[in-house]
Amino acid sequence: MLRCLFKSPWPALVLRRLVVLVGLVLLTGCIHQDVTPGRPFRFPADTLSLTNETAWVYARDPVTGEQRHTPRQPPPTYALRCFVVARTAKQFHAHAEFRPELPAVTAREYRRHLRAVLARSPRRRSEPAQRVVIPGFADLHSFSAAWVELFQAEAGGAWLSYAQRGNWRMVLPFSRRGQRNEAQQLAAAIKAGRAPVVHVVDFPHLRINHALLPYAVTETDAGLHFLAYDPNQPGTPLELSFDRARRRFQLAATAYYIGGDVNAYTVYDRAWR
Repeated sequence: MLRCLFKSPWPALVLRRLVVLVGLVLLTGCIHQDVTPGRPFRFPADTLSLTNETAWVYARDPVTGEQRHTPRQPPPTYALRCFVVARTAKQFHAHAEFRPELPAVTAREYRRHLRAVLARSPRRRSEPAQRVVIPGFADLHSFSAAWVELFQAEAGGAWLSYAQRGNWRMVLPFSRRGQRNEAQQLAAAIKAGRAPVVHVVDFPHLRINHALLPYAVTETDAGLHFLAYDPNQPGTPLELSFDRARRRFQLAATAYYIGGDVNAYTVYDRAWR
């Protein structure tokens, strides 16, 4: 049946166009990846002062050891935005220049500057002369602390976390070889100052489905040890490690995760994720 089908002209035409389209997507992804070196991500200066609240309260079941959760009461006012917060930090690292010696401006002007940064692709970096100048502040942390409501209003809603284009990857199998490559590429991105954002999951369990921004890496014989900016607990670095022998990522325990093996992959770094 397939042989007869491909004797007609239209399937071959569709196939050729599909191959071309896939090639263009892959090429676009390569173009969008920034390979020029940048400055290191500084913790906490390059982080947002606001916190992505969890919609649930998490606890470990004392009998089974499993993670349990109940709705947070009262409901959080700023939640489900881990991707939004991590992406915003990445965009400011890539596209903003803080000038504390310049006089502060009005709320309307700061809103315009914030929108200008957020309008730029997180998959690229601006040249120094093309960066958005933020007057009156030394870094993103102090800027966001002074204008919390402005950041919450402009950075984006929770739907942006659900609609992030790389979410499709979490439902596919993760090979140990693929995770080893992800770990190596993540370390290289940090050393190049690219402020990578990582999606950590344990699908299909969904005990963890979260975005982090690793900013430091240490390599040992056992593997790689990362420190990450966590939108859920911005004041405390989160530990993400990669075990070279097992070829697995492990995430440290937090208030919202019991800790353990996870799969990880970078997002906001190519056309398809």
